[in-house]
Amino acid sequence: MAREVLAADRRRIGQPSSSPRTKCPAPFLSKTYDLLEEEEERCRREALENGCWGAQRERVVSWTADGTGFVVWSPDEFSELMLPRYFKHNNFSSFIRQLNTYGFKKTASKRWEFQHEKFQKGCRHLLVEIQRKKCEPSAFPQYLKASDESNNSPSSMEDNSIRLLLIEENKNLRKERMELQMQIAHFKTLEMKLFECLSGYLEDHQNKVRRLC
Repeated sequence: MAREVLAADRRRIGQPSSSPRTKCPAPFLSKTYDLLEEEEERCRREALENGCWGAQRERVVSWTADGTGFVVWSPDEFSELMLPRYFKHNNFSSFIRQLNTYGFKKTASKRWEFQHEKFQKGCRHLLVEIQRKKCEPSAFPQYLKASDESNNSPSSMEDNSIRLLLIEENKNLRKERMELQMQIAHFKTLEMKLFECLSGYLEDHQNKVRRLC
């Protein structure tokens, strides 16, 4: 009997612990998830108080319709109101740089929409699977690689990445502005033609009235 008890004790000692330490997601990911959930809850509560969904004020940030990403609708308000509350700073570029560090992708050209396969609405448990991206110099284009070692640091590469992102956004905004200017010019031309037609019609009508008189 004593031998059986001793053997059982040895087996228990050799076995790994059945309750390993729980792995927690990165604070940045948890805070970003929290602000999205709290903003959605605020909008839902505001809608119920107003009695209809159309009465709520515009959202600053929200999940996408399918819940696989999120959109910062107003970067200025987001930087002024939400970043200080959750991250103790108001630097939108720094927030985007952090997203890039964890592998988030910008998925729309005309708005600040971001996506990660493990960052989804209703799937908080997946946050622990998101890891900080390891920067590999070979993954960057040659023109991003500086000659000195300091510019090859992860921070410098992240800065280059966000700079390219902002440059692309700036190009898209300029293109959109040009298209709007062309549309405005077109509408002004139509306005002039309509004004000429209306003037001609009124002149003809006045002439007819004079002849009748």
